[in-house]
Amino acid sequence: MTISLYAASVPVFKQMLNSMDAFLGKAQEHALARKIDPDALLRARLFPDMFPLIRQVQVAADFARGVSARLAGAEVPKYEDGELSFDDLRGLIGKTLAFIDGFEPGQIDGNEERVIFTRQGTPKEKRFTGQSYLLTYGLPQFFFHVTTAYAILRHNGVEVGKRDFMGQY
Repeated sequence: MTISLYAASVPVFKQMLNSMDAFLGKAQEHALARKIDPDALLRARLFPDMFPLIRQVQVAADFARGVSARLAGAEVPKYEDGELSFDDLRGLIGKTLAFIDGFEPGQIDGNEERVIFTRQGTPKEKRFTGQSYLLTYGLPQFFFHVTTAYAILRHNGVEVGKRDFMGQY
């Protein structure tokens, strides 16, 4: 039995983006209830050389949009990455969900052999087939950033657990 590229991408991105939106909402409520400056959470990181929460969310959203678009052979939308608040981040997730929700299975399925380049024309250029791009690069990158966003919040006392991470499935 085979699984479609669409089934392995868009629904997965949607599940995890929705869960990230929900745990960001919990973080926002946590900061308000405990009179914590939201910036303390938004700029938090697990280690000094890692991205802060804001950037983790932005990169996760970038991967959801970019992977979906590249698999479909569509243009990847460019966003400014100017989010400064929980509301901004949740708005970014909403825009990302709206974008990927526009893809139909027929636009992505059958593109397992599509050639996809990352950082084309640079020394870091890498060539993938559609399937290997999704399974060995896109999904791992996406999950890394969603997991790190979750871990930053959990580490900073936001009451989130595995169910919050997993979301609705």
